Order: sequence, then C-alpha cells, then structure tokens
Amino acid sequence: MTGINFKVEAFEGPLDLLLQLIQQLEIDIYDIPMADITDQYLEYIHLMKEMELDVASEYLVMAATLLAIKSKMLLPKQELEVDFEFDDSVDPRDELVEKLMEYKRFKDAAKQLKEKESERNFYFGKAPMDLGEYDTSGKQANLDVSLNDMLGAFHKMLRRKKLSQPLHTRITKQEISIDQRMNDVMDRIEVARGRVVFEDLFDAVTKDDLIVTFLAVLELMKRRQISVEQSGSFATLYVFSRGEEEL
Repeated sequence: MTGINFKVEAFEGPLDLLLQLIQQLEIDIYDIPMADITDQYLEYIHLMKEMELDVASEYLVMAATLLAIKSKMLLPKQELEVDFEFDDSVDPRDELVEKLMEYKRFKDAAKQLKEKESERNFYFGKAPMDLGEYDTSGKQANLDVSLNDMLGAFHKMLRRKKLSQPLHTRITKQEISIDQRMNDVMDRIEVARGRVVFEDLFDAVTKDDLIVTFLAVLELMKRRQISVEQSGSFATLYVFSRGEEEL
C-alpha cells in the first residue's frame, strides 16, 4: 500500500491518532489490516521524532501493542496453538476495536455538545433583574397572590403558547415600553368591566411582548393599581383594578 501524506498535528492520544489513520486509509474498523495500520502508525511516530517533537509514553505503548497484535496475526496458527494455546475463535484485534469504538462514541458525543454550545451562542436573552421588590415574603408587599404563583402562571401560559423553547429572533432597535403596556393592561381591565383573566392579557405573538406584559402587570401590582386573586392552588388567576376592589 502506498504511504499517506499527513501533517503533524496535536492528537488527544494514541486512540485519536489511530482513528484518523483508519479514516484516511478508509479501513473497516471491525476488520483492521494490522500490517498497514501498524506501518502507518510507526511512520507517524518516526516523523514526530525526526521533527524533535516529544513522543508521550502512551504513544509508544500503543506502538508496542500494535506490533504484538500484528505478530500474533502473522504467526502460523499451529505454532500459536502449541506455544500460546491460541483460540482461533478469538480475534487479537477485538480488544483494540472495542477501545476504538468506545473512544469514538465519546468523541462524537463531545462534538455534538460543542455544536449545541455554538448554536446556543446565537441566542440572546434578557439580563437577570432583581425581583426582590415583588417578593411577598416581607411586610413591604401586600399582594393577593405570591410571586411564585405569578411566575408559575406565566410559565404555564408560555407553554400553552408553545414558547417555552428559545425563539430565533433578530436584535432590533425597536423597544417595547413598559409604561405603554401598563396603560394597555389598564385599558383591557376597564373594557372587561374591571376584571379579566390573567392569561387574556397575553395575546402577543412574540416572547419579548409577553415578557414586557408580565413586567407591566408586576409593576401595576407594586403600585397597587391592580390586584390578582386566586380561589385556590392551581386555580385561574383574575386581575382587577384596585378601584374596583375598593368599591
């Protein structure tokens, strides 16, 4: 077989080098021609030494392993049966193939995780904000439902609208005003005669709009312009104006 020209590069170990050689030689990993793969492996080791590169001991151990397997496969079976009690049902390459396949599975999994990381870099999220001022655990707040109830209802609404997965969006200069959305919420409550179902306030089609609406509701609750009530755990949330409540 003719030699293969390859550049010297950093491998993660001898198994990584073997996998690349197998791919370059277009070899069936389950039927490795030990003579060819061993020659190519040793050629690479010699090249590293000629270029005065440090050869790790694990590469030399693998070279010895390849030579041992190659020798076993070249010796006549009769001689092997006498000296080594050779079982011809066992392929000397089996252990090496098993290690290569296991290493390949981990390498492929690492590649997939790296691709997912790269894809995630295209998503842009809103910076975390402090919601402590909306917390109902202290005396400073007087809300009819807890912040956890509000967040739970908002998350449930997102799932129903099939927006629980990050959306592919483009960053634009258009800003959604929370003050304007607060006015919209109050107008919606007034049209509904002072009381509206929580989820009915969210009729937007983009995730950004839904988040701004939710923040507007929290701000109105903080200013005590609206209240949110719930008859029981997991029950429907109703939003109504504080003026209507006082009446």
